[in-house]
Amino acid sequence: MAGPSGGARRPLLPLLLRPRPPPPRSSPGPPRRTGGSAAAAAGPARLKGPEELPGPGLLRTFVWLFLRGYLLHTHRLQVRRGSPAGGLRGAGGARGPGRPARCVGVGGLGGLMSRRIYGPIWKSTFGHYENINIGSPVVLEQLLRQEGKYPMRSDMALWKEHRDTRRLPYGPFTEEGERWYRLRQVLNKRLLKPSEAVLYADAIGEVVSDLMVRLRDERSRSPSGVLVGDVANLLYRFALEGRKGPPPRPCPAPLFPSPRGSECGLCPTGISYILFETRIGCLKQQVPAETQRFIDSINLMFKNSIFATVLPRWSRKVLPFWDRYLDSWDTIFAFGKTLIDRKMEELEGQVERGKEVSGYLSYLLASGRLSLDEVYGSVAELLLAGVDTTSNTLSWALYHLSRDPDIQETLYQELKAVVPADRFPGAEDIPKMPMLRAVIKETLRVYPVVPTNARVFYEKDIVIGDYLFPKNTLFVLAHYAMSHDETYFPEPERFLPQRWLRGHGSPHHPFSSIPFGYGVRACVGRRIAELEMHLALARIIQAFEVRPDPRGVEVTSVSRIVLVADKPINLEFIARPGAP
Repeated sequence: MAGPSGGARRPLLPLLLRPRPPPPRSSPGPPRRTGGSAAAAAGPARLKGPEELPGPGLLRTFVWLFLRGYLLHTHRLQVRRGSPAGGLRGAGGARGPGRPARCVGVGGLGGLMSRRIYGPIWKSTFGHYENINIGSPVVLEQLLRQEGKYPMRSDMALWKEHRDTRRLPYGPFTEEGERWYRLRQVLNKRLLKPSEAVLYADAIGEVVSDLMVRLRDERSRSPSGVLVGDVANLLYRFALEGRKGPPPRPCPAPLFPSPRGSECGLCPTGISYILFETRIGCLKQQVPAETQRFIDSINLMFKNSIFATVLPRWSRKVLPFWDRYLDSWDTIFAFGKTLIDRKMEELEGQVERGKEVSGYLSYLLASGRLSLDEVYGSVAELLLAGVDTTSNTLSWALYHLSRDPDIQETLYQELKAVVPADRFPGAEDIPKMPMLRAVIKETLRVYPVVPTNARVFYEKDIVIGDYLFPKNTLFVLAHYAMSHDETYFPEPERFLPQRWLRGHGSPHHPFSSIPFGYGVRACVGRRIAELEMHLALARIIQAFEVRPDPRGVEVTSVSRIVLVADKPINLEFIARPGAP
């Protein structure tokens, strides 16, 4: 399949889109191999080099991934119990019994073996690279507070490879350096601030209403009249869907002056509405064919990413996974490009009629700070980046609430006390419902959507404790290990939302659970994602008592880049009397 940006380009929206050649892409260089030079560079202070860290060899990594079956359970390897060996002085991370952890990132395999075996920081080898793994929130804070202006992600190499192969533009998750910073400034302007997120509350509320209609329909069509199969699939379509209607705020004016941007991944709500102010049919009983192809392509892209990550490059020529991976991305880009072109034609007509244009895409085009290719690249990545956060988190939250009726009843009573029986929960109610917020926080702790992340600090050397790491060192951030550290979260495998309530539980380190990231690379759509998840969960619990699958099916998590359920989550939804 040809890349979606190929062929002649039509002159769309000439009054709004001013040509702007992008600046040259910075080249920080690939992550370097860490080695003995670090110790020599430390000088008389005798800071240790990364080669002195404990960690597994390549053979042990291979055994755990392929022979012991942890390839799809790499997050569990982060907390595997074993004999401690080695450690880090001066970093504040306690060692304990543990488990080997393998970071399967989007762009390649990160570190392997566990904090509990090797301590709060350890090295692991895969291929030609030696990765430095961070498994302690204390160490993580030391690391992230040394970020420069342009922190570099190293786990997007596969995404970049598709862009390079098809000669397509990078987006906010694949771009680096000054170009990334410029993209983030433009994209952040309308997404990151809480005040901006609230502007989308009415749109989110209408999408939630559509979800409730679809939920009731799925429920009524089951033989029992109450069972909904594969809740995650329904919530996935909800997260991707949007609403056509008046946008939250108009763009500045015709021939708009460039707005100044404010301060990763996007975790959007009704993402098609935010980007295009239109519906794409995800919540229809019969999903449109082009939308279904897009949804299927996202799933195929992530599935084949696993094979592209762990198999040698020569296998791409003899096995089908690589062509499937590229084709999936082609479909994602083509879908986004089609929607952009349709919207641009609509905006062009509005401009010709002298109408004011508005909306997020209008803002991107009108800012004059992005080329058309950059808009194509950014929107393609934004379209899929946050869907998994919303759908997976809500699925796991409902799964656990169904299995713990006491917690569910506490949440329901909180809703009844805050929200009158004759209306739906709104954005203004969320600050008054600490248990609702605690349920979402605890779900994200137990099931961080991305169990590992990565950073490369190419601007300067990094000192952590008594170790010196040269610039271009690849750091793998074991978020799953940190959010399951019993030092900060007693009984870490239990779903206990009350641990987040004021006056309950033991204090936890602020970096022990950071599902939306930290710093300038933090999630650009965090506020919108939180608003969506809170409103959707509140509406569902207000209307239904959620019960587990009567067949007693146990569901566990597997790692396919993001954490997902290993089998469909089926739940019963029992209507509450008098619910609006």
